[in-house]
Amino acid sequence: MDLILDITPNWRLACLFVLGTVLGSQINRGIYRLAWSPRAIGPWSKPHADASPRRWFDYLPVFGWLTLRRESHLHGVAYWLRPCSLEILAGLGLAGLYWWEVLSGGLVPVGHWQTRSIPQLHGQFLSHALLLSLMTVATFIDFDEKTIPDTITVPGTLWGLFLAAILPASPLPVPHPNNGQIVTLLTTTPYGWTNWLNSPRGLLLGLGIYTCWCVALAPKTWTLRYGWRRAWPLLIASMIKNGRYRVPVGLLFAGLASISLAWKVLQPGWPTLFSALVGLAFGGGLVWSVRIIAGVVLGKEAMGFGDVTLMSMIGAFLGWQTGLLTFFLAPGAAALISIGQWCLTRNREIAFGPYLCLSASILLVGWRWVWATTGMYFELGWYIPLLILVSLVLMSFFLGGWRLIESFLFFPRDSR
Repeated sequence: MDLILDITPNWRLACLFVLGTVLGSQINRGIYRLAWSPRAIGPWSKPHADASPRRWFDYLPVFGWLTLRRESHLHGVAYWLRPCSLEILAGLGLAGLYWWEVLSGGLVPVGHWQTRSIPQLHGQFLSHALLLSLMTVATFIDFDEKTIPDTITVPGTLWGLFLAAILPASPLPVPHPNNGQIVTLLTTTPYGWTNWLNSPRGLLLGLGIYTCWCVALAPKTWTLRYGWRRAWPLLIASMIKNGRYRVPVGLLFAGLASISLAWKVLQPGWPTLFSALVGLAFGGGLVWSVRIIAGVVLGKEAMGFGDVTLMSMIGAFLGWQTGLLTFFLAPGAAALISIGQWCLTRNREIAFGPYLCLSASILLVGWRWVWATTGMYFELGWYIPLLILVSLVLMSFFLGGWRLIESFLFFPRDSR
């Protein structure tokens, strides 16, 4: 850490810009290689059969895309503009995030910046830089294919849990409810931490959350066509078939052992790890509930399971409170853009994942003002789940009404 601090802030920002362009090149690599239909675009992919061999300067961030313009006849005119621009923006974004979080203390309430140590600020910056990178990959794949691969969100969620355990200061900062000192956002915020969550009961709750997440990820078939009695045996059989259970089971036992070890050894990191687990469950569970309700009422898939795993990842990094705010902010942005899209193209399908990522990014960068404005509402405590339940019920009625309006007035031929 002293080695970093010996570098002047301006030089640090310059180095981070260069590092950000390198990070951007790997983000581009993920966008094209982790997609459902991988594409041989970019220096890190196997060249197209009709492309000339790669040269060393093709691998340079930003500048490499200028030389790869020679492949425009294979990938489309100006295909290189998006990845080139993304790498520039990644450099500016990484340097800007460092300036905002570390040099300016932009996430900490005004007047409390000095209460956060330099290592704490850097740990926070590292966690958020990783989250933003993962969300960028997910965003562009969702734009391109209307899918979000588990190869992004599942490792991303695991990274969120890992960083929460080893870097207890990496979650978002909030003022302590009693003395105003800056602490990290936990499950019980804005109230103080509950000691029973440090007990074996808290550990069992955390292990239960992680187990449910692994089961949800497992490839399986769920149907009530033959009744509840046969549904469960069919579910288990579908998971065992073709050995598809092996990866989820391995992930399950490795995770259970790691969480138990963290609870035993990393006591300072247990509250943040537990809070990340709750954020995982809350974010994913909220989107999953909406997905199920909307699917039943509308008679078609409203959101993909990738949106569920994406919100689990966001919740693991930013906590359940931010996950809730993200979920309610995203539809506003998506609705405005979808209306414009429908007016221009008559296409009603949108990728919801990018708007979840956009909302999470806005809340992250503006956290100082977000918590100052919304923190009081989280004092409702256990009334919040009740309000969410009421909102889901009202949503089902709204969607049912919209389906009737849609079928009779706007899109009669699309109705089923």
